[in-house]
Amino acid sequence: MSVNSFPHDSFKDALAANVAYIKDFKYSELTGTAQQGLAIVTCMDSRINPLSVVGMKSGDAKILRNAGARVTDDVLRTLVLATYLLGVERILIMPHTNCRMAQVDDVEIHREIDTKYGIDTSEIEFKTVPDQRLALIEDVQKIRSYSLIKSGVVVGGAIYDVATGKITPVDC
Repeated sequence: MSVNSFPHDSFKDALAANVAYIKDFKYSELTGTAQQGLAIVTCMDSRINPLSVVGMKSGDAKILRNAGARVTDDVLRTLVLATYLLGVERILIMPHTNCRMAQVDDVEIHREIDTKYGIDTSEIEFKTVPDQRLALIEDVQKIRSYSLIKSGVVVGGAIYDVATGKITPVDC
């Protein structure tokens, strides 16, 4: 079995930035516990800086990200660990405006990937959201009703506006 070497050329910028980062590294005293008791489930969209949005810093909250900020089985698994072992007492589900996952459906995404790249992705459920507000309500309720989430954990939903930075709470 051969082992592929690390692709240094492809990550040259990230590795160089890390050299600069470690010169002023200030997080070695942090623990794995969410110091502010918060977990945020949000989208992988690079326009979102979840800690800054809620006025927090490294070590304050657990951040879970995926396409569309959806509550998947893996998110539930992670939240169980976070609520019992990592100090999470509050969970905020935070999708955002102008999200690609709320602008198309799974069929369109499968078709686009197949057309552009010749790859059949039909075995994957992308979990697009034709009604983002309804999906948020369903995801919040999914966590609230999940029997393995620690009792007493508070769950809320809000939509982040990528144009203004505002989060708007949604009754769920």
